[in-house]
Amino acid sequence: MRDRRLEPDDVEVPIRVVGDVAEITAADWNRCAAGTDVGPADPLLSHAFFSALEASGSAAPETGWHPRHLVIDGPDGRPTAIVPAYAKTHSQGEYVFDHAWAQAYGRAGGRYYPKLQVSVPFNPVSGPRLLVAPGPAEARDRLRGTLVARLEALTEGAGFSSAHATFLGEADAGAFAAAGWAPRVDRQFHWPNRGYRDYDDFLATLLGRKRKQLARERRDAIAGGVEIEALTGRDIGGADWDAFFAFYQDTGSRKWGRPYLTREFFDRIGATMADRVLLIMAKHHGRRIAGALNFIGTDALYGRWWGTIEDRPFLHFEVCYHRAVDWAIAHGLSRVEAGAQGEHKLARGYLPVETRSAHFIRDPGFRAAVERYLVQEREAVAEADAELLAASPYGDRPRSPGDLVPSPA
Repeated sequence: MRDRRLEPDDVEVPIRVVGDVAEITAADWNRCAAGTDVGPADPLLSHAFFSALEASGSAAPETGWHPRHLVIDGPDGRPTAIVPAYAKTHSQGEYVFDHAWAQAYGRAGGRYYPKLQVSVPFNPVSGPRLLVAPGPAEARDRLRGTLVARLEALTEGAGFSSAHATFLGEADAGAFAAAGWAPRVDRQFHWPNRGYRDYDDFLATLLGRKRKQLARERRDAIAGGVEIEALTGRDIGGADWDAFFAFYQDTGSRKWGRPYLTREFFDRIGATMADRVLLIMAKHHGRRIAGALNFIGTDALYGRWWGTIEDRPFLHFEVCYHRAVDWAIAHGLSRVEAGAQGEHKLARGYLPVETRSAHFIRDPGFRAAVERYLVQEREAVAEADAELLAASPYGDRPRSPGDLVPSPA
């Protein structure tokens, strides 16, 4: 990582730090998040989603998420660039794990927390993090560079140990790389829609034994009278949210130790963005027993949370993966993003896709150690790709995930 100095223009650009997303209008936030005059394609970048997280106390100071959103205003006084950022006193809810870094820094006598986190809380969905309003490409690139420089200045000025920008889109990854931030890569699994007519059409592209496996687990998942329904918009009622929150609490307590989201968060997204929500619910004899919460993007379905109060074979796969594929095909979406980790998704037709993050470490010695580690980690991730793709269930085995991802329209 090179020694990045602020350019004169970076210093002169007026910028403010906002402690609550409510201080920015929805129209201004969404315009920057989309980079166009329409709303963001990814609902998880929307003002409504951030507002639900912060106002509900889910991503708030009391849970260790202190909003520090950076805002650059244009000549008209409206925000022209925004970075969603949080000062954090822990590393929970990020999906890019730096717990080992924090422990190593502490053993060396350093204080890792607080740190600065550029992210969408609790979401491993890649996309813009340097949110820049519509304008000429050159001007937008310069604003991205200015935002990165000011993130560094904030990290230095506030005495944070480090700054981390996670799940970056391509343009943002380039801006952080140009500033010398240390790159990190990982893999998650997306299902690519190649214009399938229905689930059976997709199933026909898989190897014979894989087809039989998926058909069998779908049958077994609903054996004994289990019914599954897909709800969105006004079809989602208070009883559905009550049930899903119970599922989320039970599963989250076992998986993470403490669930992140409050009950109020679900009420808020139900009130403000229900048309961008897909809730897949499983019932047995009329009783709700499991559910998966997805968000509907312009061209993708984003699977986020799952929970259950009954342990039934293959129900997780059916509710989270197979039904998401069904819905994406029926609605002409190009892919399903099923969240972080999970090589078991490969057998269900989901393929490995690269995710990127960038890291700024203030201490030179610790920075060098982290950079050495990241080089080794990137090599290990790349070496694992061949093994992952060899396990693909498709009859036309891909050489890379891109071989099965449809070309943009």
